[in-house]
Amino acid sequence: MLRRRREDEGEGSSQTWVQPSANCNDASLHALQGNTKAKLDDVAKRKRRRGHLTSMPPTIMSSSTPPLDTPQIISTTTVLSLLSTLAILGAAYGASLALLPKGASTKIRVLFCWHTFDALIHFILEGSYLWNCFFSYTTNIPGLWKSGGAFASPYLPSNVFFLGYTDRIYGADYGTSPFSALWREYAKADKRWGGSDLTVISLELLTVFVAGPMAMWICYCLRKQRADTWFWMVVLATGELYGGFMTFAPEWLSGSPNLNTSHWMYTYVYLFFFNTLWVWIPLWILWEAYQRISGNARFIQRNATALREMDMSQRAGPNGTGPSFPVSATAPPRTGSLKKSK
Repeated sequence: MLRRRREDEGEGSSQTWVQPSANCNDASLHALQGNTKAKLDDVAKRKRRRGHLTSMPPTIMSSSTPPLDTPQIISTTTVLSLLSTLAILGAAYGASLALLPKGASTKIRVLFCWHTFDALIHFILEGSYLWNCFFSYTTNIPGLWKSGGAFASPYLPSNVFFLGYTDRIYGADYGTSPFSALWREYAKADKRWGGSDLTVISLELLTVFVAGPMAMWICYCLRKQRADTWFWMVVLATGELYGGFMTFAPEWLSGSPNLNTSHWMYTYVYLFFFNTLWVWIPLWILWEAYQRISGNARFIQRNATALREMDMSQRAGPNGTGPSFPVSATAPPRTGSLKKSK
């Protein structure tokens, strides 16, 4: 008989294939076939016990526990991060109840809540991002040392070092505070927020130190019902839209290498929802400001003559003797009046 052996892929075990010779009788042929079948069945049983047979059900081949390298999407940090945002929103609403007049309209209350929420987000959350960028760093990550060189941050171009330190890598990835964990959570969707991306840091400096105080000033203007409130809201809304565009435009133009859209939580909650809040609401504010400013301009155009006569009447006062309202002591005298008095 001619025997041929084949090594099983990945197993190292062998299977024996038997081909009968020409002078083999029927009895011996049946015996050989039975022996071969028994051996093959035995090999198949051993493979089933080890879970290597591809025809076995998935429940035998897969484990009930996920692999160690599978990232956890919703963790304690995820829940606490989302709750912190809700807590800030609740604080903003509470401030509106405490500081606005009881008769304030719904629109004014919404605008007050938004700008308070905006300021607190800038000061607390984005301020903590800047803190991590400037004060959280590492100098001893295994595997990042280059032979004959310094650390190489994955968020910076080659030969560029944040703050000029060649022996440090900055960012929330290397912090130990709860806010560092919060930004590491968000960095699962946008990796730049875990390190020291220069574009993001530059925008956040403007956000924390300019947009935050301006949002608080707008809240004060809304509370005092100042006439220039809409002007400041237009300035801030325009800045928010510009900041959002400059945050994501470099990613879009380079193929989004730092954005992770592999899970709905990252795509629709972290990236879409939390970022487009600063798109839709500023756009709504700009529309409301346009309506208010253009409406006032149309009113002045339609009533220009009456308003001009009213202004002249107020300046002339009763019987043309002078203004009916008190003139500031520091205001310069009108030359025409002095000439008439002489």
